[in-house]
Amino acid sequence: MNDMLYRPLGRSGLMVSAVGIGCNNFGRADTLTETQDGTTSVVDAALDSGVNFFDTADVYGKRPGLSEELLGRALAGRRDDVVVATKFGHATLDGGIDQPSARGSRRYVRRAVEASLRRLDTEWIDLYQLHTPDPITPIDETLSVLDDLITEGKVRYIGHSNLSGWQIAEADYEAVLGSHPRFISAQNEFSLIVRDAEREVLPAARRFGLGFLPFFPLYNGLFTGKFSRDGGPADSRIMRIRRHLLDDAPWDAIEALESFAETRGRTLLEVTFGWLLAQPSLASVIAGATSPAQIRENAAAGVAWTPTPDEVAEIDRLFPGPAQTS
Repeated sequence: MNDMLYRPLGRSGLMVSAVGIGCNNFGRADTLTETQDGTTSVVDAALDSGVNFFDTADVYGKRPGLSEELLGRALAGRRDDVVVATKFGHATLDGGIDQPSARGSRRYVRRAVEASLRRLDTEWIDLYQLHTPDPITPIDETLSVLDDLITEGKVRYIGHSNLSGWQIAEADYEAVLGSHPRFISAQNEFSLIVRDAEREVLPAARRFGLGFLPFFPLYNGLFTGKFSRDGGPADSRIMRIRRHLLDDAPWDAIEALESFAETRGRTLLEVTFGWLLAQPSLASVIAGATSPAQIRENAAAGVAWTPTPDEVAEIDRLFPGPAQTS
């Protein structure tokens, strides 16, 4: 028995766990989840903790597609119990991210979905997301092919990632105009430190009934409680390749949040999850994990503490976003 909470994703009937797992670490070099055994151990811990939402992409892993392959094998025999989300359109199928291509075109999407279905070893994708905007293909063409995939049963719901506010509005307008299924989710970077989504994306998500999915919600792990001004775990991503995030972090505010947590008998991780889940339209916190212990900690933190409106406002004053600085 677990205490996990489940929420509808946007205006849909798709129910996702309040704590999800971002699968960008599956197949990543120099992590436990680089291997199948490591990935399976994290997936097992997630399911045991009540996590049902797994978010991956066709470019994740030390080679593109590896995360999907590892996740598909780890879910063998348990596919009906989970919500699998993946993404297309961040890189071409035959080249790198910088190679020009119509990544939202009918041709591209058809090839991409078939490849993802094979790697995930599944007959359907619960949430299929446009990874980044395609500057070449009109959004109505992308919506049209996604409509076909839903009709064929290969995709259940559709979402997008990294769209701006006006692009979200345009996509919804074109879906209604063309009688296509509408996007149900928006995935953009959002954390206590990076709050740009509050300017346009979150208002647009609320206006068009989208469930919001923040990526890097713990700011690459900075809000796990394992870091200080002096450093953190030597094998962490921040210490290995993103030391600038530690050096440039607002440590006065982070330490003040730690004190805020201590006075309430909570951890930094718990108050961070509580603040995130209190945001309007936010459906699931899809934090990454490279060990069973991490996913268990995240799952427990997601249900540990619910802030009052006054407590949310107090945290906002420590990390002011656009609404607090305008």
